Amino acid sequence: MTALLASVRSADEARTALSAGAGIIDAKEPAAGALGAVDATTLAAIVAAVARRRPVSATVGDVPFDFDLLHAAVARTIAAGVDFVKIGMFDTVQDRDARATALRLQRAFPSARLVAVILADRRPMPEWVPMFGACGWHGVMLDTADKARGSLRDQLSPLQLARFALAARSAGLLFGLAGSLREDDIEPLLPLRPDYLGFRGALTAGRGRDRPLVFDAVARIETRIGAGRRRAA
Repeated sequence: MTALLASVRSADEARTALSAGAGIIDAKEPAAGALGAVDATTLAAIVAAVARRRPVSATVGDVPFDFDLLHAAVARTIAAGVDFVKIGMFDTVQDRDARATALRLQRAFPSARLVAVILADRRPMPEWVPMFGACGWHGVMLDTADKARGSLRDQLSPLQLARFALAARSAGLLFGLAGSLREDDIEPLLPLRPDYLGFRGALTAGRGRDRPLVFDAVARIETRIGAGRRRAA
């Protein structure tokens, strides 16, 4: 069943997202990039505020997909006690290097639930999905790097999105969709049966990704996702 992943930048926002019904709390700093990481103190405060009532995910930042560059960032994120660690796939990575890095990270952190974030407006390689499954990762998600270029549905066709969804399910991976999603993106995306839909800007009532979450906006998105879940049941 599809859950709402709410990206938050503080413990206060985490509490707002929780009270409004979000299914996953995602720590992210929008001012620091597409996958901007919150600082260690803020991440610890978010984890404490959620207090295991929901899963917590966190990005490691806009770090190139290179083991030596990622290792310390992944270790710091895991140490905070998050449930999922999100790592971006940027367009400079080569397929052979991607597989080697994915394997090294999984072996370095065998108990961590690593989630690869494939950027739809960069180099969205469908073959990366089964590769991450074979390397023992926990999940993949589609997101966007340039938030000014529109939503995920503006970057990939319905057929492309369906191929990613099928590849993720075939590989047994957790599968999420995000990327400047709007409320009217929910119904078209739910038939793909993602495990979660990720939102940030829409949860601020349209005031911008760097503005605080608004309870009513989070609750409205959760209600729309919930209605879709009930229709699919």
